[in-house]
Order: sequence, then structure tokens, then C-alpha cells
Amino acid sequence: MRGEPSLNYSSSALGLQGLGGWLVVVQVALYITGIQMLLGLVTSSIPNFTTEVWSVLTSPESEYYHPMWSNILVFEAIYNVFFLAFVIYILVLFYQKKSIVPRLIIVFYSLSLLFLFFNQLMLSQIPLAQELLGEGGFRHVGRALLACAIWIPYFLRSERVRITFVR
Repeated sequence: MRGEPSLNYSSSALGLQGLGGWLVVVQVALYITGIQMLLGLVTSSIPNFTTEVWSVLTSPESEYYHPMWSNILVFEAIYNVFFLAFVIYILVLFYQKKSIVPRLIIVFYSLSLLFLFFNQLMLSQIPLAQELLGEGGFRHVGRALLACAIWIPYFLRSERVRITFVR
């Protein structure tokens, strides 16, 4: 009928288009993750490769020696470098609203969970690492699992995600 308002509101009319809503939380999380990766590189990964630290952990004569230390240190360094670059790449595409972003976010959260699980599994084989981490090490895995349980379905089903990342 004439004069009656239409009940067919578009998603953009409802304010779902753009980088607002829950996508703000994702943006903040990506920035925090990037900062954590950078700090991990500067405070842990790079110092672990100094002659002194490396020899203490990887030399059979050292009391802290374990044959897995060298693999873990290299694995963690590669992870930190790769994921720092990956987070930066995702953020650039995020602000360009590229259609690949939802898939990249899903890969990001999935790989983070896998890395943390395998890293924790490897660390649990080293008595010194077990002593230093205690039971708290697997808490990181639990948090990553929770993040996957929240954000992967969100990026698969969200109307805002579907209409925002279209380029």
C-alpha cells in the first residue's frame, strides 16, 4: 500500500556494514597479538640465539641441556616471525575489506591453536620447562581453543562479515 514503510531493510541500512561491532574486538586482538609476537621476538627468541643462552640449553655438558631445546627454540622463533608477518598482512587486508580476510582469520586462529598445542606438547617433555611453566602452559592452549570456538563460527556465519569483506 501507498505510504507504508517498507519492512525490507538492507543489511547496510541496519548498520551492519563496515568494521564495527564485534569486528572491533577482532581488530584489537590482532593488534595485541602483533605486539605480543614482536615482544616475543625481542625478549625471548632473539636472546635465545645468543651464544651464551644457546650453549646453556643445547650443549650436552650443560645441566640445563635437553635434546629438544634446539628444535623448540627454532620452532618458536619461526612461529613468531611468521605470525608477526601474518598478523600485519591480515590487518592490511582487513582495512582494505578484502574478501579473503575471513578465510585468513580462520587459518590464523586454527594455526595458532595447533602451534600452541604442539609447542606445549614439546615443552612438556623437558623437565626444566615443566618446572618453569607448571600447569599454566596448557592454559594458553585452552584460551586458543576458546578463541577458535568463538571466532571461527563468527567469521563463517556473521552477516556483518559477509557484507563487509567483499573486495
